[in-house]
Amino acid sequence: MAATIKDIKEVTGLSLATISKYLNGGNLLPENRAKIEKAIEELHYEVNEMARGLVTSKSRLIGVVVFDIANVFTCTLLKYLGARFREAGYAAMICDSQNDVQVEADNIRFLIGKKVDGMIVIPVGASSAFPEPARRAGIPVVLMDRSIDGAGVDCVKVNNKETSYKAVEMLYDYGHRRIAIIGSDQELTGMERLEGCLQFLKEKNIDTPSEYLKLGRHSIEHGYNGMQELLGLEEPPTAVFMGNFEIILGAVMAVNESPLQCPADISLIGFDDLIISNLSNPRLTLVVQPLQALADSAADLLLKKIDQTSDEKKVPEPQGDLILPARIVEGNSIARLE
Repeated sequence: MAATIKDIKEVTGLSLATISKYLNGGNLLPENRAKIEKAIEELHYEVNEMARGLVTSKSRLIGVVVFDIANVFTCTLLKYLGARFREAGYAAMICDSQNDVQVEADNIRFLIGKKVDGMIVIPVGASSAFPEPARRAGIPVVLMDRSIDGAGVDCVKVNNKETSYKAVEMLYDYGHRRIAIIGSDQELTGMERLEGCLQFLKEKNIDTPSEYLKLGRHSIEHGYNGMQELLGLEEPPTAVFMGNFEIILGAVMAVNESPLQCPADISLIGFDDLIISNLSNPRLTLVVQPLQALADSAADLLLKKIDQTSDEKKVPEPQGDLILPARIVEGNSIARLE
């Protein structure tokens, strides 16, 4: 027969109220906490989370909704988020939106039905309405990576526009003027990075022909096809900015299959590291995002909101985006032109 709270009472000599306080996360004298934890271990006591949730109005579950669970960037963030929530005594329930806004909406409703205490969302689209069902249910939401104007929720992200601006500025400082971009005009992060690149080129009065702009979705295929098309031009670019990890993978594959060499024939700079800098030769110059800091900051912000929601019985108002700095790590993939 499974051990009960009464068994713990018999072993420790403490009151049921004291033991219940411990099980519900309350503060106890260190010696009482030690007695209870020893008894739990000896009796193999298992907490009934469903019953505890009815008392505390907390499920100890956090929903994490991601745009694509197969994405390397997403998997890395999930690793760090899971560790942070586990430290805080929560479990993560992960839902994959499969790059589909309707699946994303279904995921939000599913998690509301599971009575999660909060949600982390890396959104698919740009609709400001999708967090509204969670807000009506009194569930705090924090966005990651992609902020949405008018959504009424906080977001933790990096300075995509500013760092992309600096990346193209580096190409310019190395003497490059024929600069192409393989990026996205569909994903929110891609649009911010594209904006930063184009802003710099405009400020320097550098003409960017349409054939130098390869825009689509962040994918290996887009990176591969885009680079092949650029290398096949009558006057190809001398340097290429690559908008994310998948694009970098595809673009580097295309360069490796061509007779051209990096950086002698084509210089490369990309956004996102995620292992590839250690696999390519020459070592790529890349924008590196602080992924663990992103995850930890988003998790801590959500946990704070969960506590505030419990105390105030309503979801706190958003405080604005938290923007963390990305940085450029130089490799050997950019040639200096005279």
